[in-house]
Amino acid sequence: MAGSREIRNKIKSVKNTQKITRAMEMVAASKMRKAQERMKKARPYGDKIRNVAAHMSRAHSEYRHPFLVKRDTVKRIGIIVVTSDKGLCGGLNTNVLRMALAKMKAWEAEKEQIEVCCIGNKGLGFMNRFGANIVSHVVGLGDAPNLEKLIGAVKVVLDGYTQDRFDQVFIFYTRFINTMKQEPMMEQLLPLSDAQLHNGDEENHSNQNNIWDYIYEPDAKTVIDEIMTRYVEAIIYQALTENLASEQSARMVAMKAASDNAGSVIDELTLIYNKTRQAAITKELSEIVGGAAAV
Repeated sequence: MAGSREIRNKIKSVKNTQKITRAMEMVAASKMRKAQERMKKARPYGDKIRNVAAHMSRAHSEYRHPFLVKRDTVKRIGIIVVTSDKGLCGGLNTNVLRMALAKMKAWEAEKEQIEVCCIGNKGLGFMNRFGANIVSHVVGLGDAPNLEKLIGAVKVVLDGYTQDRFDQVFIFYTRFINTMKQEPMMEQLLPLSDAQLHNGDEENHSNQNNIWDYIYEPDAKTVIDEIMTRYVEAIIYQALTENLASEQSARMVAMKAASDNAGSVIDELTLIYNKTRQAAITKELSEIVGGAAAV
């Protein structure tokens, strides 16, 4: 059994760790509220641009955007993996990376080529260790990500689809459900599916067979190109805000669990310390009594 001094040092060390985890829990709770507000503010724009893109996809214009054209065969796939830059957030990154890895192995078994865009340091490190073909990455976006810094890495994948380097593009991220629950998600980014475009636009979707079109200014190609690009950017930015909200929630829960576990360890060590101290006192008393009896 460890001595009293060693146990006291362990108790002191665990108490110091508990102070750190409590501080991190409070910081994560503050950041979580801001991340949730940022996520909620991004949703109205995403819903509106989705509505506009849905109308454009059903319009019978002379120009069909490449993002709406499905390929006959799928041989090359681009994926965007969204993770956090920092750890200590439970199984958040592990779950989404496990999902991405499983899909990559399934695609490789079908002889499909895969190229990866990593958003976040954890995903970049994992894909490097896995030996994936990384075409672009961006890290250090911080708690308030800027679309201008993000879109450079993502544009490599979007241009790859436009230039027929990819037949499909998928995005992996963690969706925020509530403070206690976050789900890893995989969504098809390109080509844009009917489910994506018509989400929240069921009434107009039911009338999609109507023949109608817009009057474009200056021309259909310029307008549709810009709208579809903004739509895909909105999807990616929304995925990033969802992931950030999930990250802070997961970190807050993980740090609370760590603080609670530290409290349990302190209680156990305190009990062991008291037993050790009591045993030492009893031994000394026994020696004193034994010595007195011998005299």
